[in-house]
Amino acid sequence: RLIFWTEKHVFMSFQLKALSIFPINFKCQIRGHRVSPPQNFTGYESIKQQYSPQIPEYFNFAEDVLDVWAEKEKKGEKGSNPAFWWVNDRKQEVRWSFEELGFHSRRLANVLSGACGLNQQDRVFLVLPRVPEWWLVNVACLRTGTVLLPGTSQLTARDILHRLQTSGARCVITDESLAPLLDAVASQCSSLQHKILVSPTKREGWKNFGDLVSDHECVKTRSDDPMTIFFTSGTTGSPKMTQHSHSSYGIGLTVNGRYWLDLTERDVLWNTSDTGWAKSAWSSVYAPWIQGACVFIHHMPRFDSHTVLETLSSYPISTFCTAPTAYRMLVQEDMSSYNFSNLQHCLCAGEPINPEVMEKWRSATGLDIYEGYGQTETVLIAGTFKGMKIKPGAFGKASPEYDVQVVDEAGNVLPRGVEGNLGIRVKPHKPFSLFTEYTGDPDRTAECYVGDFYLTGDRGVMDEDDYLWFVGRADDVILSAGYRIGPFEVENALIEHQAVAESAVVSSPDPIRGEVVKAFVVLTAEYKSQDQDQLKKELQMYVKKVTAPYKYPRKVEFVEQLPKTVSGKIRRVELRNKEWGRS
Repeated sequence: RLIFWTEKHVFMSFQLKALSIFPINFKCQIRGHRVSPPQNFTGYESIKQQYSPQIPEYFNFAEDVLDVWAEKEKKGEKGSNPAFWWVNDRKQEVRWSFEELGFHSRRLANVLSGACGLNQQDRVFLVLPRVPEWWLVNVACLRTGTVLLPGTSQLTARDILHRLQTSGARCVITDESLAPLLDAVASQCSSLQHKILVSPTKREGWKNFGDLVSDHECVKTRSDDPMTIFFTSGTTGSPKMTQHSHSSYGIGLTVNGRYWLDLTERDVLWNTSDTGWAKSAWSSVYAPWIQGACVFIHHMPRFDSHTVLETLSSYPISTFCTAPTAYRMLVQEDMSSYNFSNLQHCLCAGEPINPEVMEKWRSATGLDIYEGYGQTETVLIAGTFKGMKIKPGAFGKASPEYDVQVVDEAGNVLPRGVEGNLGIRVKPHKPFSLFTEYTGDPDRTAECYVGDFYLTGDRGVMDEDDYLWFVGRADDVILSAGYRIGPFEVENALIEHQAVAESAVVSSPDPIRGEVVKAFVVLTAEYKSQDQDQLKKELQMYVKKVTAPYKYPRKVEFVEQLPKTVSGKIRRVELRNKEWGRS
């Protein structure tokens, strides 16, 4: 046992294990379609029958879930899979059982409640990359009843200032790369009293993460007490503080872990989400640990397709979840030399995935991609579950947690096949797994509700088989000469052309039609040197052939890359603002 440092972080006396223990990568190609039967249910209808969550008056995920798994380990009632498994590009490794996760998180909890003097519902601002300490802080905040506010490592000083001032956070935890930005704005944040540094070095005015003390007793938290706040950006205004309770994620995400991810304690789940995104809470904390599954993390400085494919081949990862953007990058690689025999279940979320990408992934791995749809404000809203027919382009059926309908602007349910707003019924009973509020912003909270429904802000259609089809964000839909055009269907058509690596479609002003479809296209390497005027015409004709002609992009611009969020979502709003001359 030894202390080691990587990416300028200190890890507290963890056991390193050589990677030679892993199976040799024989790099064979998987052929044929593989279907893994459900482990926790028999079919979609059985999920609806089984799912009946009970919400106790008091609930704390650390005590009522993680510590229960730790007790099962002690009694020999759980398999040998670790709770947490972390590796990096230098082949360093950390593995914790649930008991070890409890030990380390209790010591950190004592720092928060002892050295920092934090009380229940005090707010902790956390900004770390995918390092083990991020998971320890998550659990320590649960144990102390403090409210966690995660942020991405790509925040600027201005972003940090806004979040600290808006939230009133009393404590911040980060690494030495962001500490100077915190120090630059700390004097303007009257509520900030404690700064904890995750680093082997000392910094004036900061407590060091390594200065950990003795055991800690978990506090009692009510199910509806605030647990975490995520800052979520809209197309207008400052980021909103989306607040969740101990039960909304801690119990609500059962529907994700047990049914959509279909995890058991034998599974190893790799979810690639950035630590500042709610999807990381979904699939790298609550959903897998509810099921006793292993959370696997590969800390990469940046996304690298070869590293991802090599990791899937070299480790016993059974379940893989990543963004559609990542799948688009992966299928452009030569995947024939990789061994995916351990992989059993592949999923995606964050934005719609192109059917063409799904087919390429299936051809290379033998596995389908199961799509999920949700928001920071919710748990899984809808998805494709094992055993269901996958309809390319649809994101599945409603989760058993919600009554999902397509409604008009007044909240009236629309007939099947008619486009409208995707809504979740909140009357007569609001689902416990829906966010509590946009903290400090009652007006924007109220704007989400129309009639009996919470509106997601997305447009969609429900077909006769209850499948939901994504049209676009309410503000992404293009209105051209009286036609309503969803960007996703145009992007689907473009991605099928061999010249297109990636595309984003937005509205562009037009003096006659009001607005027209414009496509920003990233070309594949072999097409970058071709005549671009001719290629534009070719792409336009191609879209006319594969979808309704009125949807074709009248404007095409070739770009080297598309603007994206830290979680990999294409920022169409940025492209749209550029077209319309908005700042």
